[in-house]
Amino acid sequence: MTEPMLLRTPTMATASTWIAEHMGDLFRPGSTARVMAGGQQAADAALAASDLAGYAKRRNEVWPVSRRGATGLSAYIRHGLLTLPRVWASAEHAPDSDRKKFRDELLWQEYARHLYARIGRESAKSLRYSIIPRTGDRHLSWPEGMSCVDDSVAELAEHGWITNQQRMWLASHWSVRLGWSWRDGEDLFFQQLLDGSRAANRAGWQWTVGALTGKPYGFSRWQVEKRAPDLCRRCSLRSACPIESWPPDVSPAPRADPDPRLRHDPDPMATTGPLTAQARSDAEPAAQAVWLTAESLGDDDPALAAHPDLPVMFIWDEPLLQQLKLSAHRGVFLAQCLADLAQRREVHIWRGDPRTRWTTLALATTYAPVPGWTERAAAVSVTQVHPWPWLFRPHAGPIQSFTAWRSKIGDVPLQP
Repeated sequence: MTEPMLLRTPTMATASTWIAEHMGDLFRPGSTARVMAGGQQAADAALAASDLAGYAKRRNEVWPVSRRGATGLSAYIRHGLLTLPRVWASAEHAPDSDRKKFRDELLWQEYARHLYARIGRESAKSLRYSIIPRTGDRHLSWPEGMSCVDDSVAELAEHGWITNQQRMWLASHWSVRLGWSWRDGEDLFFQQLLDGSRAANRAGWQWTVGALTGKPYGFSRWQVEKRAPDLCRRCSLRSACPIESWPPDVSPAPRADPDPRLRHDPDPMATTGPLTAQARSDAEPAAQAVWLTAESLGDDDPALAAHPDLPVMFIWDEPLLQQLKLSAHRGVFLAQCLADLAQRREVHIWRGDPRTRWTTLALATTYAPVPGWTERAAAVSVTQVHPWPWLFRPHAGPIQSFTAWRSKIGDVPLQP
């Protein structure tokens, strides 16, 4: 194992070449010219520019882009540049129906985080209904020839983001119609999406294929003509559309053997993390630096905000990135987040294995509700852990469906 390496800090303008120079072996090559900018300033500007008027009616529109009502904030939310409590509060003065729909989508994000925080890597399995691929082949590329699929895949590759409607189309076509493994498709999304997270990405695929509800989402020409009629009109297969009708009826998925934690959390405090800043022990030294992770890169990160004068440490997790092989635009987005932060704070960037003693400084950090954080935090010199900025505090009750989870969280979110 090589020793962790301290790297120079990129600038916003050099983030793309910096990733190619220092991380080229860890990311898949790809264009980054049309990808949204990372960083707190870009996130703040995107939130300020978001207009929720008409959101409820237009959030599922796909093409042309001018018809879309989606806010495009998800990448900033996923990496903690915009916390869910802050985005929730920003919708306060939107029209009633738009505010409700927008906040429902934020609740889905929170549900996915609660689910993943509780069961972790078990979310890679079909949770309530066993969805078994109808073919033994492992397909790792999207089928070609349909404008609705081709354009969505191209947009995903070029921008690192597509609308929720397009995600449902692709996931349904991949798994429900073609019978390919939903886990392979989920991996492809995770590699490309700037907002890719195992929490929201997996929950979305599980819902689409029917692993959560037993009812898969059907994809047909009707949805495309409603949400993106131009795609059908210029499609080479418009006279022989392979999705002209609804998918053929499939046998009901058998019930899975559910993880008992879906009904009850035996250790809700482990799921939630600390409720206030906590020292690991009375003997721990005072924090000398703040350790940031990709889960929380914003100025509102609780550890960062609590220690405004301390330097910031970030380590690119070499073993994990070698395994994931994310697209380069994901790396550039994260590099820009660090470059933007470096305009206001002293930032030190490393490449290596965070489970090694890559720094001797005593670290303050923010709890992250993902299993990888728990494993890595146990191995480094963390002296103080700050609470995760939940929108609603996780409960110990049922979480096997959004509805079951929603019935237990109440109506008043935690205060930012």
